[in-house]
Amino acid sequence: MKKLATLLAAVMLLTGCSASEKSGSGNLTPDQVFDGGSADSRTPPSAMVELTPQQLVSNIRIGWNLGLALENYLTPEDTADANSAETLRGNPPATEKLFEELMDSGVNAVRLPITWQDHISEDGVIDEGWLNRVTQVANYAYDSGMYVILTMYHDGDEGSWLRGAEQDRDGTLKRYAAVWSQLAEKFGGYNERILFESMNEVDFSGLSDEESYALLNEINQLFVDTIRNSGGNNPWRHLLIAGYNADIICSIDERFVMPEDQSERCILSVHYYIPVTFCVEGIQDNWGSNTDQIWMESMINQLSASFTEKGIPAIITEYGTMGSDVPSRVFFCEKLTKLCRDKGIAAFLWDDGSEFDRSEFTWATPGLIEGLRRASGNTEYSLEKIK
Repeated sequence: MKKLATLLAAVMLLTGCSASEKSGSGNLTPDQVFDGGSADSRTPPSAMVELTPQQLVSNIRIGWNLGLALENYLTPEDTADANSAETLRGNPPATEKLFEELMDSGVNAVRLPITWQDHISEDGVIDEGWLNRVTQVANYAYDSGMYVILTMYHDGDEGSWLRGAEQDRDGTLKRYAAVWSQLAEKFGGYNERILFESMNEVDFSGLSDEESYALLNEINQLFVDTIRNSGGNNPWRHLLIAGYNADIICSIDERFVMPEDQSERCILSVHYYIPVTFCVEGIQDNWGSNTDQIWMESMINQLSASFTEKGIPAIITEYGTMGSDVPSRVFFCEKLTKLCRDKGIAAFLWDDGSEFDRSEFTWATPGLIEGLRRASGNTEYSLEKIK
């Protein structure tokens, strides 16, 4: 279940090589890549388009999450095996056509929430079949021309293995680094349209606030170091850094620290589900009063002031709504996307399968994709709620 999060300039998509042209830059060591910070050492290989993190974020027009698919995990009540996890919650397997149709509708970036816990050994070795399927789905999106975010999802939920860092810091961090090392190797030859995200909605409630922030910061730094110390194009890959519990207010807190990164290609990742009664619980229908809008504007302004305006790009990697009031839901999504666009922040719609039909390839909520296209365009317009 998604938790409450206390929170685009769009240009033409810059595409790189196709899947058939994936090539690494050689297995350079960190010392070879960053030998004193010279201009040459910071120039990415020709396989990658040279973009600042902010330029990349601004290239994202409409972002979308492949929800309730690769992030599914087995519960004690499930009788399926781990290999059936993708379809465990009722969605069909992702296909090449799915991403082609999304791209045609205006989506040019996808986030792939992935849960690894049922597919890794105690020392972090990923099951080959699962890694191949993840790679296949990533290739579907990548080959369509999309930006693709790979993340670590329910592994950070309360009771899951990443939270074990509270008791077994060294063992858990070793396992964490092992997983990302394999992903870095697998995707090392892809261009800038493959991004990695450190984790999802993680805090450490068994520790004090200060200890919890410090541990999250340490894991984020380990993530960056692990990717940068790998080969291929990874020394230049753009990385998403999970904010504290993916919460805007908690991430604005001075105890949350972005990791050091000599390549300067890190982007903050947070979520926006405010108010939770409207966005998650589905017990509030109407949204769009002056108070509602002022609150949203305040949250995006704070996010921008604390990060974007200080040179740290930001992406809202999840937002969404529930309920039967379609005009309110469309207005919320369009308003948020436009606010983000105006501040140079990208936004990714959460979709559990109810927004875009993965068999018929149609949008279910009337007016939603049209609103997102308006909001992510370059034209100025007055946004009003349809009654």
